[in-house]
Amino acid sequence: MFSASTPPPGPLEKVFQYIDLHQDEFVQTLKEWVAVESDSVQPAPRLRRELLRMVGLAAGRLRGLGARVASVDAGFQQLPDSQTLPVPPILLAELGRDPKKPTVCFYGHLDVQPARQEDGWLTDPYTLTEVDGKLYGRGTTDNKGPVLAWINAVSAFKALGEDLPVNVKFLIEGMEEAGSLALEELVRKEKSGFFSSVDCIVISDNLWISQRKPALIYGTRGNSYFTVEVPADRGCEGGSLVDASGRILVPGIYEHVAPVTEEEKRVYADIDLDVEEYRNSSQVKRFLFDTKVKQHLEYIFSKRNSSNQMTVSMALGLHPWIANISDRQYLAAKRAIRTVFGTEPDMIRDGSTIPIAKILQDTTQKSVIMLPLGAVDDGEHSQNEKINRWNYIEGSKLFAAFFLEMAKLHSSW
Repeated sequence: MFSASTPPPGPLEKVFQYIDLHQDEFVQTLKEWVAVESDSVQPAPRLRRELLRMVGLAAGRLRGLGARVASVDAGFQQLPDSQTLPVPPILLAELGRDPKKPTVCFYGHLDVQPARQEDGWLTDPYTLTEVDGKLYGRGTTDNKGPVLAWINAVSAFKALGEDLPVNVKFLIEGMEEAGSLALEELVRKEKSGFFSSVDCIVISDNLWISQRKPALIYGTRGNSYFTVEVPADRGCEGGSLVDASGRILVPGIYEHVAPVTEEEKRVYADIDLDVEEYRNSSQVKRFLFDTKVKQHLEYIFSKRNSSNQMTVSMALGLHPWIANISDRQYLAAKRAIRTVFGTEPDMIRDGSTIPIAKILQDTTQKSVIMLPLGAVDDGEHSQNEKINRWNYIEGSKLFAAFFLEMAKLHSSW
């Protein structure tokens, strides 16, 4: 009972209370999802069956919320040994079509990296194990935990009979760790369909730069992978791509690097980065800093007068991604972080590459935000991957608060 002087809790407070009271149920669901060995990297029929089972579990969970769910056939994967394996269907789900509300779409994936206990896991990677508030298991932070946190936020509103402040859509795949087969084609196809009513797309597939302070990510670096082959009968011939301080020696490369702006320097100054903590979580001995590859290689190689031949090939090229931090989804996320965590977020660009961010932004012309839940030490592709119970539960609240903040901004925009 509430006294006459104590107002009853508002919708968000009731949602937070519900999430706290039902957190063990949310952890149990994560345990059920982690138990599915949804490894998309190893091309084994048994694992593909597990992936299909995982997609089915997620589809059932979404339908349980009352969402309309479409399982889009993604075809088959042709392997180099001529083996053919099914690609798990891509899920397109939606809940609510109120034109007065903003529509937010969540992207997530259900597949995981390979994991074996003999590789150095302290526990069975496919049995969720809680130790000192840490939930260990493959996929806990990458990406089953965040997918479920979004679902938890929606389910809390639904269970309480509260009006969902936003229309919600889900784009969920099962092949992210293996290159997101068929996803780009689907995004292009659905540009004027599924994505036409979307106001913003949320990705939660990365980590904070701290163990306790939340972060918002507004850029990723992109990657260029080159392979250099020098066949030789004996011996080894070194290269000279960087000097001892880490400066890249390829002539002219820094002419193509955008300078850091004064505004970015001010933003970076507020980031809560513990270099030693970050070094430990990155599992490297030391950093180089405390605080046109091919032409260069050919030039250096020619100077050696070697009788061997050198071949340089580009194995992979991924574009960088950047968002506008003044867009309303970033304003809404900042407000939601203040509500749940009582602090301003670190505004960072991430060193990882998530190609779907740029694909979604460029193809659909919709705003994309990266709103991570995991801590810097979660070890998403490593042995003993985990998500803290605190991050998982408070992250569920964060998504709920984000819904409400997006609705507030939408009504005043």
